[in-house]
Amino acid sequence: MASHKSALKRMRQNKKRRVINKNIVQKTRTLSKKAVKTLETGNVDESKGAMTQAIRSLDKAVSKGVLKRKTASRKISRLNKRLNSTKK
Repeated sequence: MASHKSALKRMRQNKKRRVINKNIVQKTRTLSKKAVKTLETGNVDESKGAMTQAIRSLDKAVSKGVLKRKTASRKISRLNKRLNSTKK
């Protein structure tokens, strides 16, 4: 257990950040799953909207430092690949 004032503050900050980061990750996962689900239905217009939301949330997660840039890029690439394969 921390005993210094600065260490106690650091623990409080880490706890807050962990909750915020967890919420951001959950939101990106939910939107990504929603995009995949709409792709499976076959509705191209609806799936494009869902893809846009998923990509935006992944980019926001990168800008906030929750996800690494290459991780988000890989996920976006896989979502786009799925979208392009269903269009044909």
